[in-house]
Amino acid sequence: MNDPRIIVSLDFADGAEALDLVCKLDPALCRLKVGKELFTRCGPVLVEQLLQNGFAVFLDLKYYDIPATVAGACRAAADLGVWMINVHAAGGERMLAAAREAVDKHHRHPLLIAVTVLTSLNDADLWRGGVEKPVAEQVLGLARLAAACGLDGVVCSAQEATRLRKDLGKGFILVTPGIRPEGSNRDDQQRVMTPAEAIKVGSDYLVIGRRITQAADPLRMLREINEEITNVSREA
Repeated sequence: MNDPRIIVSLDFADGAEALDLVCKLDPALCRLKVGKELFTRCGPVLVEQLLQNGFAVFLDLKYYDIPATVAGACRAAADLGVWMINVHAAGGERMLAAAREAVDKHHRHPLLIAVTVLTSLNDADLWRGGVEKPVAEQVLGLARLAAACGLDGVVCSAQEATRLRKDLGKGFILVTPGIRPEGSNRDDQQRVMTPAEAIKVGSDYLVIGRRITQAADPLRMLREINEEITNVSREA
């Protein structure tokens, strides 16, 4: 069964731009991520268009609210037929359990993962926000909570992947943003790795945006990254 490991982040403010990029990609080589801005502007209609074009969709809305509200949002996301949805692990045990129950009761079963610590944050950012643990410890604690509540995996930086893989096992999904080619601009990310490095340390799926979406030939770039990933997997 084909299981693309690249998730292309559709970081566009306009649906037409997103669809123009998608027409240049291959659903056999990637999945797509729809985040807050694009979903707020275009709504479920765009998600349905992407699904009709054969792409699996990660709906990245990071639900974080009271348990009943998050459960309802998860049911609505599952209704769309998306491949993966996420919630914030910081929402706590009852919220995570409610999300898990909502997805389990649905006739569709999207993967349910939790955000741990955003890859734009570092230790100092957490400290200023009242979290006294360093990033690595906070990520591990939230990932353990997500696993205990039956979630399928977490979003984390590749820098935490080795420890999470060792602690939570091979079946726990690790989705890693902050993927950048060697020597590239970090933009708004703090904790980054190259695609090859991320795969080596245990990441399952890599969220990649600008490297593909701003490439002169997005499909060629997608193929090159897939080849990089395949070569690393063969060496393992």
